[in-house]
Amino acid sequence: MRIILASKSPRRSEILTNIGARYEVMPSDADESIAEGTSPVDAVCEISRRKARQISKKLSSEDVFVISADTVVVYGGRIIGKPSDEEDARRTLGLLSGTVHEVYTGFTLCRGEKSYTSHVSTKVYFRELSDEDIRAYVASGEPMDKAGAYGIQEKGSVFVEKIDGDYFNVMGLPVCAVCEAAKREFGIALENFD
Repeated sequence: MRIILASKSPRRSEILTNIGARYEVMPSDADESIAEGTSPVDAVCEISRRKARQISKKLSSEDVFVISADTVVVYGGRIIGKPSDEEDARRTLGLLSGTVHEVYTGFTLCRGEKSYTSHVSTKVYFRELSDEDIRAYVASGEPMDKAGAYGIQEKGSVFVEKIDGDYFNVMGLPVCAVCEAAKREFGIALENFD
């Protein structure tokens, strides 16, 4: 059986590699648009389902197990995606400065006709950011491909005072929940301790 990660995220790949999973990367190009007013939970779950279905259909003649995920940052009930440009990144970081926001990841596991979708949420507490903090961080280029304009596992970690929930969820893949669901729903162990 082939295990497929339907994502181009280097962070999701890193998480699976760290648990010894034997998998292939096959990014999905499924539509990620969502209707205005869709709740964050419904949004991440629907997009993760689309990604998994697309790859599963593409490889329908093979025995494959597909893992897909979608992550968003939510502040004040509003979904904050990846910044469109440096000015947008500065605005986003200024908005999150000194506040609490939530990170939602929806994930879908799929094998043949069977699929399972769930989500995890984590609260992230940001310290107050100075204008210089924001300017220097945006100039590093790191925020540009990340929901919420920061990476908790990289330089952006210096902004995070604490979290309430799953750290790996904030990185983009709640690995404990994914592994438990893979075993419970499909009888598949993703982790390899050899």
